[in-house]
Amino acid sequence: MARPEFDIVVIGGGSAGLVVAAGGATLGARVALVERHRLGGDCLWTGCVPSKALIRSARVAHQMRHADRWALDPADPRPDVARVMARVRAVIAEIEPQDSPERFRGLGVDVIFGNGSFVAPDTFEVDGRRLTAKAFVLATGSRAAVPPIPGIADVPYLTNETVFDLSEPVPALVVIGAGPIGCELAQAFRRLGSEVTVVDVAPSILPREDPDLAAVVRDALAAEGVAFRLGTTIAAVAGARGAIALTLRGADGRDDVVRGSHLLVAAGRRLNVEGLGLEAAGIASEGGRIAVDDRLRTTNPRVYAAGDVAGGYQFTHVAEHHAGIVLRQAIFRLWWAKPATVVPWCTFTDPELARVGLSETEAAQRRIAHRVYRFPFADVDRARADGETAGFAKIVTDPKGKLLGAAIVGVHAGELIAEYGLALARGLSAKDVSAVIHTYPTLASVNRRAADQRMKEGLTPTAKTWIRRIFRLQGR
Repeated sequence: MARPEFDIVVIGGGSAGLVVAAGGATLGARVALVERHRLGGDCLWTGCVPSKALIRSARVAHQMRHADRWALDPADPRPDVARVMARVRAVIAEIEPQDSPERFRGLGVDVIFGNGSFVAPDTFEVDGRRLTAKAFVLATGSRAAVPPIPGIADVPYLTNETVFDLSEPVPALVVIGAGPIGCELAQAFRRLGSEVTVVDVAPSILPREDPDLAAVVRDALAAEGVAFRLGTTIAAVAGARGAIALTLRGADGRDDVVRGSHLLVAAGRRLNVEGLGLEAAGIASEGGRIAVDDRLRTTNPRVYAAGDVAGGYQFTHVAEHHAGIVLRQAIFRLWWAKPATVVPWCTFTDPELARVGLSETEAAQRRIAHRVYRFPFADVDRARADGETAGFAKIVTDPKGKLLGAAIVGVHAGELIAEYGLALARGLSAKDVSAVIHTYPTLASVNRRAADQRMKEGLTPTAKTWIRRIFRLQGR
């Protein structure tokens, strides 16, 4: 039997694929990286990087209009979509060299552009070139899903893959989807001067989050002028660029029409698994995703899946984590290395909403005994000084105080949740977080103060009476 040409062949040049390729080559493996289009994946070109650059410009415009909150004169920023998107693309250009073919070839990776598929369990063919390897990694990612709405194929619509190419004004934007992407872009365009309407069949926004947390985000967006049409079905879409019309059908069967100049579809993701020759490789799929075991192996033991196509959470940080697990498996044969179960995430609206671990809703649905403790940003001194008091931190514990989950809705929630991610990963309790000294005055105080609520719960009137008696205290 001929020796395989490569140690690892990576299929897909997004976050997971790039980490595997760079890590493998750095460790001394011979690696090939196959990509259809361009390296960097959704995160660099159409996801995390451009959306956060856009959100930042929109936030500055919002703060300029409301500078009186900080005792300054408000100003009209006069947003220009073309200029803002030019900055977005400039940010992408600054980061792109880290994901460039030249960098990876410099690391020793054989970068191959083209369409390919498995032709055998141990062979992947790209435009006539056959690649053999000890291990393969499928990291082909996902793309925007477009729901089967009557008329949608006949109208010009945007997705996260095309919205950042805009160069014209957007007078009125209709967003299909009230999940994280839909809410983030709805707020951003509203702050840049567009009239915005968000439409979703779900009765509330951010349906994966607890209602009390999602309500804070919805109230903030509504206060800025974002309109919501929730719990309604889209019966049809018609029109052309500049004049789009959505026919909405309510629960009562009555139709209504929402109009806009532009339509953005933010209704979930679809995994990129077509045309890979999975059957030829003996790789099973389930419900449109690749079937993997708890070590990220497919039904072909020499093929791994990482990132979105492995199912589960579709986040860049999860894809990078998967890449590390795959490297441990494929190179070091560390069979006990498995993906972590503690995964934080954040919706980057203003205020942000971040969560890790079990939610209050999930604990109730699973009938897990639990306690919930909250603390508002309005009672955090740094939040008051910054004028950013919306929201609260919430922790979920078992009856003995061990942390089960945490969520934060408020300023910099995505940064603040990391402390609870570490606490959950280490099996800590609210008492452990409460005991840690937090710098004053910082927003991170909200984490300790939420944990303090668990500790204060033990100070019942009976407990305080016994403390006074035992230690001969004079207070009431």
